[in-house]
Amino acid sequence: MNDPRPPSLWRDDDFRRLWAGQTASQLGAHACQVILPLVAVVALNADPHQTGALRAVQQAPILLLSLLVGAWVDRRRSRTVMVLADSGRAVVLAVVPAAYLLGLLDIPLLLLVAFLVGVLTVYFDVAYHACLVRLVRRGQLAQGNSALEGSGSAARIAAPALGGALVSLLSAPIALAASAFFFTLSFLSIQRIRRPEPMPEPPSAREAGVWRQIHEGLRLVAGNASLRAVGISSALFQFSFAAFMTVYLLFLPRTLHLSGVAIGLVLAAMGPGALVGSVLAATLPARYGYGVVMVSAAVLADGVMLCVPALHGSSALTVAALMAVNFLFGVFSQVVDVTVVTVRQAITPIPLQGRVVATVNFLGMGLTPLGSLLGGHLAGVAGPRTSLLLAAVALALSPLFMATSPLARLGRNLPGTADGLARPH
Repeated sequence: MNDPRPPSLWRDDDFRRLWAGQTASQLGAHACQVILPLVAVVALNADPHQTGALRAVQQAPILLLSLLVGAWVDRRRSRTVMVLADSGRAVVLAVVPAAYLLGLLDIPLLLLVAFLVGVLTVYFDVAYHACLVRLVRRGQLAQGNSALEGSGSAARIAAPALGGALVSLLSAPIALAASAFFFTLSFLSIQRIRRPEPMPEPPSAREAGVWRQIHEGLRLVAGNASLRAVGISSALFQFSFAAFMTVYLLFLPRTLHLSGVAIGLVLAAMGPGALVGSVLAATLPARYGYGVVMVSAAVLADGVMLCVPALHGSSALTVAALMAVNFLFGVFSQVVDVTVVTVRQAITPIPLQGRVVATVNFLGMGLTPLGSLLGGHLAGVAGPRTSLLLAAVALALSPLFMATSPLARLGRNLPGTADGLARPH
């Protein structure tokens, strides 16, 4: 177990099955995020309020369930949860093309599908983070995470373009069958993992209360100035970005009149940017300081989105400009994400890592349904272009808060390490 050079995980059949399943699941999830709103906009002629509601109900389970699911999954076999979540998403999404072919597809059914997919996605995402730790040795975690994150970035590149192309070729409702197919591939691969996964040990009487465990994570984030700043800046960004993306998905097909293929290419441009950002995030903080890099990258990422409302028409030049904007946004937002995660991990004691992640996600992603509803409302009242400008301006709230928080004062050395904070009492 202490071998400084553990064997390559690519020789491990079970890890390859997990990697293949996770890659397929990421493709399905990212394609679904593009196709599902386009089903409402293109096939059902949804108005802005309905589009905002659709995105909100898909995101609502993050707010409603993430903290509880985190505590629940810690007591279950993660692979079983992943298989059930993926098979459930495949079945639920298959309802949409079936209902479309039968003439039964409408907005209420689409809202129900979006909510159920959101619920199952919360279960899968929480279980996935626990699965790798239970499958490989500690010395192989870095290698495993690198491989899985690499495939996740590739999925973010390929899935939007694939989704947009399928919408153009097959119609939006039929294109959802592609997401269902990827989820099917995922659970078939994951269920073939042969290495037994023991049932997690039940918590001690002192730790048994789910609400007690949740409270510990909330108390740490609220009581630490840097972690509190991470949570608040994340909440400001996710709220504004949810509003922005809701209007964006109306702006591209209806105001700029872009085709499904063009929309896919525009959204896919964030993926290569994220890959570049990951490389930069590995070196920039050590050279310039974590605070400077974090705040500067946030300003550049959110500032570049102010260019979008100024664009007109559906020409190749407009598509190229949108791709350039999304590429730059992908670069700088990934620098922010990686830097923030590094800071959070360094500050958080190891026994509380999972609960702090769940708490920060709850604070940040939990506001996305409200942002989506606001975006849909603004688009209906003020029109897509004006609403897009307002949402882009609101994105500046996050870097503004960062600049006034303890995060901006972080230097090249982090304030502590997780190992140092996690010594047993």
